[in-house]
Amino acid sequence: MSFRRLFYTLLLYLIFPFVILKLYWRSLSSPAYRQRIHERLGLVRLDTKKAVIWVHAVSVGETIAAKPLIESLIKKYPDYQVLVTTTTPTGSERVISLFGERVAHVYYPYDLPEIIQRFLKRVKPKILIVVETEIWPNLYAACNKRQIPIVIVNARLSEKSSRAYLKIKALVAETLSYVNTIAVRSKADAQRFSEIGANSKIIRVAGNIKFDLKLDQQQIKKGRERRQQWGKERNVWVAASTHDKEDEQILQIYKKLLSVHPELLLIIVPRHPERFDKVYALCQKFYTDRDADSDKGNILRHSGIKSYQNTHANIIIGDSMGEMQSWFAASDVAFIGGSLVNVGGHNPLEAIAQGIPVTSGPYMFNFEDISSELAQSGLLFICQNQQQIEHRIKQLLARDKTDLQHKAEAIMQQQGGVSERLMSIISEQLTV
Repeated sequence: MSFRRLFYTLLLYLIFPFVILKLYWRSLSSPAYRQRIHERLGLVRLDTKKAVIWVHAVSVGETIAAKPLIESLIKKYPDYQVLVTTTTPTGSERVISLFGERVAHVYYPYDLPEIIQRFLKRVKPKILIVVETEIWPNLYAACNKRQIPIVIVNARLSEKSSRAYLKIKALVAETLSYVNTIAVRSKADAQRFSEIGANSKIIRVAGNIKFDLKLDQQQIKKGRERRQQWGKERNVWVAASTHDKEDEQILQIYKKLLSVHPELLLIIVPRHPERFDKVYALCQKFYTDRDADSDKGNILRHSGIKSYQNTHANIIIGDSMGEMQSWFAASDVAFIGGSLVNVGGHNPLEAIAQGIPVTSGPYMFNFEDISSELAQSGLLFICQNQQQIEHRIKQLLARDKTDLQHKAEAIMQQQGGVSERLMSIISEQLTV
């Protein structure tokens, strides 16, 4: 073990008790965080005699992005067991909802040598496929020692992340030396990976797999049915994947929009389930502060509604998982969360693919390649503040969206086919 990795490992040992404490702390609001901890310690058992293809997708966004690739792996390699790991309970739920028993699923093990060794000994993967950018020194070194090829797919590196990695460039370069292929989204990502120490010979520009999104027609149908129940004459604004300190800003924008569109229905879908109650209470307070005589029944939680027929609502809290496409299908315009606060934004393509125009705040650095192209195409409107978002939504609600739908179809087709390129790269490593 190099001195750099030794120092990293010792540091991990020192903070490990606090990592466990944080897990339990998060479990106070989301009990799933304290369940199946043994998996995070490498204590897993796969009920299969097949060789294993291991795909690691951190959470919900990466899992959704990897869906076309995982489906292709299941179809092309029926003699293999596909294992998908995540680090969050929401990611775990999404894996199960998307693939059921067609894949195996456990939590990703902590990057400590004995835990990684225990995990690899029990799983015996033939290949490790990492979705987006996860750089784990002990895991990658252990895979290299066991001659397990590593492929990073849909790899991205923002300027902010690149600056952070440059501070520990020697360790990052050593870790990336164990990787067989880095399939990046764009030339800018390729350049940044080179700058942090990756060998340019292993970097391949494959495009962004998120453009291979396949819409769930059942979800689309469900969304359109809801829209009919609300009334086609009503305008609908979806604020998707919102974060703490962002919902307050959305409500302030909504208040001003109501002066022009009094029948505007706002759907807020918090990014994390543990925030559902808080956002519901926040919306109740919003109506109380706005009008002391207002009926809080105007605010509904989706989980408590069996049918929206003859049900009036001003605000709906989307407190369920896996229904984002249905909310977009029922909307006229969308806002993508994590962008009015310094989170970096979320994937806008589930809305764009349905021809729904999207607004965001200024913080979209996690999707800078996608957001830049969509903005140039007039499908995504990146706003600097609440006032700009309010102004843009007013414009979009008054606009004929037929041209936007045609543009959306064209860009999705133009940028598609990434899964096939990634499958070719993976096949090269599986046959080595």
